[in-house]
Amino acid sequence: MIPVLLLLLLAAAPLQEAMIKAAAPARGRVGAAAVVLEEGETASIGGSERFPMQSVYKFPIAMAVLAEVDAGRMRLAQTVRVEASDLVTAGQHSPIRDEHPHGAADYTLAEILRLNVSESDGTACDVLLRLLGGTVRVQNYLNSLGIETVRVATTEKAMGLDENAQYKNWATPLGAVALLRAFYEGKGLSVASRSLLLKLMTESPTGPKRLKGLLPADAVVAHKTGTSRTLGGVTAATNDIGIITLCDGRHAAVAVFISDSHATTEAREGVIAGIAREVWERNRAGCESSSPWRKWSGSKNGAGM
Repeated sequence: MIPVLLLLLLAAAPLQEAMIKAAAPARGRVGAAAVVLEEGETASIGGSERFPMQSVYKFPIAMAVLAEVDAGRMRLAQTVRVEASDLVTAGQHSPIRDEHPHGAADYTLAEILRLNVSESDGTACDVLLRLLGGTVRVQNYLNSLGIETVRVATTEKAMGLDENAQYKNWATPLGAVALLRAFYEGKGLSVASRSLLLKLMTESPTGPKRLKGLLPADAVVAHKTGTSRTLGGVTAATNDIGIITLCDGRHAAVAVFISDSHATTEAREGVIAGIAREVWERNRAGCESSSPWRKWSGSKNGAGM
């Protein structure tokens, strides 16, 4: 049971201060930004710092591919051959590689997109980059949206071969939230493509203890996670960005990045969940609930990609 006085103090504290408190257990660098998209007020900590995205970058890659679909240069129904050269390394997450260890497998573009976003498949991601013609095409797309502080510069396979390569794909929390806003407002994508990507992000099973971890069980969260390996007790990236549908129907774009952390997986994911919870609590005025904690529960599943 949370003391009433503590709840009142938390409710009165500015969101930025609450973020700082929630970030304390991370034992590393934490950057976070949040904005209610219908209002535009943004709170952040480390908002302009650069953080390695890891699989978060699969979100803008998917956007760039769907923009090609909208332009008629690709089709969701087209057949895509996955070659052996596309397969990521053994230590990286890839259902495609696990099912077809020698490549030579055919998928539709729609299925590659689903695997990239919902399953965070590294091979699917690199196939999409190949179809686009490289990371420069994704960066040009981001630039066309006015997003200058999200950088896509290397592949999944490159990150698997060199731990330092992950730092080439970076975002600032404020840049990530700006990208989520552009996506929410329908910039750079058709209505159909935006709806498809929202569906894939909402249905993703990864990271159930991150942004979604302390929200009501029925809260709708469209998100993309990112996770690095832990080497020598240090985890370079534990991330989650997404759009949370608040209890009154408004929408909050939230981005949380944790870098170079010495904390446990549970602690890192708890930081992300705690920041999302603060955003939820400070935007629930007028929502019917007998208790602000009534529906909150942690997931039984492990960390996502």
